[in-house]
Parts: sequence; structure tokens; C-alpha cells
Amino acid sequence: MSTPLNFRSVGFLQQHIDSTMHFYHPACIDPNGGFFQFFKDNGDIYDKDTRHLVSSTRFVFNYAKAYQNQPKVEYLAAVRHGIHYLRERHKRDNGGYVWLLNKDTNLDETNHCYGLAFVLLAYSCAYQAGLTEAFPWIQETVDLLETNFWDEQYGLYKDEISADWQQVSPYRGQNANMHTCEAMLAAYDATGETAYLDRAVLLAKNICQRQASLAGGEIWEHYTQDWQIDKNDPKHLFRPWGFQPGHQTEWAKLLLLIHQRVNPEKQTQSGFVDKAIYLFDQAWEKAWDEKNKGLCYGYDPEGNICDGDKYFWVQAESFAAAAMLAQVTGKDIYWQRYQAIWQYAWQHMIDHKYGAWFRILQQDNQTYDDCKSPAGKTDYHTMGACYEVITQLTRKK
Repeated sequence: MSTPLNFRSVGFLQQHIDSTMHFYHPACIDPNGGFFQFFKDNGDIYDKDTRHLVSSTRFVFNYAKAYQNQPKVEYLAAVRHGIHYLRERHKRDNGGYVWLLNKDTNLDETNHCYGLAFVLLAYSCAYQAGLTEAFPWIQETVDLLETNFWDEQYGLYKDEISADWQQVSPYRGQNANMHTCEAMLAAYDATGETAYLDRAVLLAKNICQRQASLAGGEIWEHYTQDWQIDKNDPKHLFRPWGFQPGHQTEWAKLLLLIHQRVNPEKQTQSGFVDKAIYLFDQAWEKAWDEKNKGLCYGYDPEGNICDGDKYFWVQAESFAAAAMLAQVTGKDIYWQRYQAIWQYAWQHMIDHKYGAWFRILQQDNQTYDDCKSPAGKTDYHTMGACYEVITQLTRKK
């Protein structure tokens, strides 16, 4: 009988990072520039030419974290390779970044706050990994966000602006603000500049307290121009309707990261911790699938599942949040939930033959296709969650 896996051990988490990294490295590196971004389950690249800003930046994150974890020269070289492509191919003369491109053709030049959040994350992680030339590009990106996306009236960022910076979409979303919060924390960790931490705190308060108060304490995804809840389009392909448990647990993780930075000596619970507990518990109670296991993708305002699919990133963000809640509260229930997510993922979502995580499964855990990593998915969520749990397990109290 085999020994049960210890999902809480640093050794296991490190081994899992290594196996996931092995799926991508070095195959993802395009010697002509940037990274290949479309992988089948077996690792075959099925589109060598299309590049998405989110993947281009997330691969930089992956290699920067890998280099900090294991200082291999090829990892740092890949960080530099990715940053060069970001500056030379994605960045435009007017300061914006190309959202989607194919070889020398720009397919979509819309400016997305979500995209710039990952640009900021990439520069911050690159600098922290030792790429000193990335330092001024951190503030450059923050300035771009401040000048074009920041809405002082509401203390949050706008979502989309046209390629020429002239037309601002009336849509407002929490997701772009969540990832900008994440990026501001990374910028703070990289530079020590408290202005970045202050901005992360403000975003967290405005989304998790003020905006959440409009939806019974939970976080609605979509808003009108004046930041009122927008429930008009339940069928929108790219703006999922309802509450997303993965974003609630991801916010729980971010709230706890903020708590650690603003209360380094204070391990007792704060408003950030209380909110993190609430968001995680709501997500778990409404989205955990007792029959098939795993956390479902979305539930409606009545708490009923409206999208039962299982996404890789939802499980990853949730096990990171569960581990952090276990640490800060001392309650074993969160370790039990951490264990349950890992057991589910190990059985269904992790590809033990080729490596990395499957992107999406049906509610009964059957596959949809054999596309493991299309644009946007680089396993930044899964490896990032493992790194975060390792940090929490090894940090000094």
C-alpha cells in the first residue's frame, strides 16, 4: 500500500512546481521572441504565432518565481527574454500594450486594465528576481494606470479603453481591480515603496467592503459606470454571471497577504482576516461539490450553482487561501478543506502523464477537449499557489 501524499509538505509542493514547470520549460521559449502559448494535453504546440498579453506576462512571472526558488541561469535568461518581448513587441508608442497579436500583425490593441495589472506583476517579479533594468518600468506602468484608468471618484480602476486612449468603456469590473491589487502587492514587495501597498489596501477595501455591501457581503463581478451592480447579461461569454467562488477565495488570499504586510507584528484577527474568512466560507458552502468534489465555477444570488464546471485556477487559489486561513486562525477545518481540494485536484485535475493541470472539466469531471493550455493559461495560478503555501509554511511568526 502506497504512503498517502503529504500535500502540506514543502517537499511535495516543490516537487509539484518542478513537474509543472517541466511541462512548459524549455518548450515554451520561442527563440525568435516571446513564448509559445498554445499547448495540447501532451505538450504539442498547436499555434506558434498567436500571442496574448496575459500569457506573455504570466510566463515572465513563472520564470521569475522559478529563478528566485532555484537560481538557474536559464530561468533568469527566460525572464530577460520575456521582458524584452514585452517591451519590443507588446508595448506601443503611445504607452499601451497590444492585447492580442500574430507575428507582425496586431489583432487587438484595446487597452485593458487587467492586462496592465499583469504587466506590472511581470516587471515587479522580474525586478525582484534580479533584473535591475525593470525597476523604472514598475513606476512607468503604475503611472499609465493612474493617468488612464484610475477613477478618483470611486477609488477603483476603469476596465477598457480604446487603442488611442480616447474611448472609455462604460463597463466596470472587480476582476481587473483584484489583479491590480495583486500587482500592487508585488510592486511593494519588490521595491518597498509604501504607496503601492497603500493602493492595494484601498482597492481591497473598496471591493471587499464597499462594493460587497451591495451584494449581501459577497463580491459581484460586474458593475455599471457608476459602480452599481449589473445583472443584465447572464449569457456573456467573457463576463461570467453570478458569484465566482474562485474570485472570492482569491480575494481571501489577497486580504490575508495585505494583513501580513500592514500588521506584521499583529497575528490576531483584523477586519481583513474576518472578511477573508467570510468570503472563503461562503464560497465553500455554496460551491463545493459534495458528489463529484471540487469547487464549481459559479453560483447565483440565491446560492444555487449556475455553472458547475471545474476550473483549474479556482481549485488553486482556494487551496492557497485555505492554507493561509489555517495558519492565521489556527482552525483545523481549513487544513481539512486544503486537503480536500488537493485530493480532488490530484485525482482529477492534475495530468500525471504529461504534467501541469487540465484547464477545465465538466461538473462530473469529464473533459471537454485536449487543449491543456490555450492563451491565458500558463499555470501561473497553480505554481503561484504552491509558492505561496511554501512561503506561509516557512515564514517566521
